Amino acid sequence: MNIVQTGFLAVTFGSLALMTEKLPAIEKADYRVIQKSENFELREYTPSIVAETLVKGDFEDAGSLAFRKLFKYISGENTSKDKIAMTSPVGQRSTKEGWAVSFMMPASYSIDTIPQPTDPRVVIREIPVYRAAVIHYSGRWTEKNYQEHLVLLQDWMGESKLQASGEPVWARYDSPFKPWFMRHNEILISVQ
Repeated sequence: MNIVQTGFLAVTFGSLALMTEKLPAIEKADYRVIQKSENFELREYTPSIVAETLVKGDFEDAGSLAFRKLFKYISGENTSKDKIAMTSPVGQRSTKEGWAVSFMMPASYSIDTIPQPTDPRVVIREIPVYRAAVIHYSGRWTEKNYQEHLVLLQDWMGESKLQASGEPVWARYDSPFKPWFMRHNEILISVQ
């Protein structure tokens, strides 16, 4: 790589970093860290509400298939016609029916005040307090990347004597436009 190419890359990635810093803050899931070791954490999550939809398809397509339905809900396709702020992460977990993909709702809503979806394929679900073993990593949104990190998380759980009480949830914190090497991804497994 010559000096011109190196300079171009530095300017491009520097600009991307500055653009990311100037974006409005997005509300994230609320938790406290109980234990930490490198890329692993044991966390306790506060109660939350999610809008969720089920889709069929493969691992890598599920998020795209579900996104439009969930985005329409937060854009006003609900009983109050309210626009609901985007939050993170977007969760994805395996079910018998396919993939459950969810948007976390802002903490300002309760189960009684959250607008109800007009699309019956979108459901509102309340998640109580829970503890989860978590691994965070960057990289592409591929099943291979997910599976490699899931094995690492399960190994850490075994070493830490943590017993799973639920299915893994893949959590994506960034838009698909963010460069893959800057993305914040996590896998969460609720524990007993």
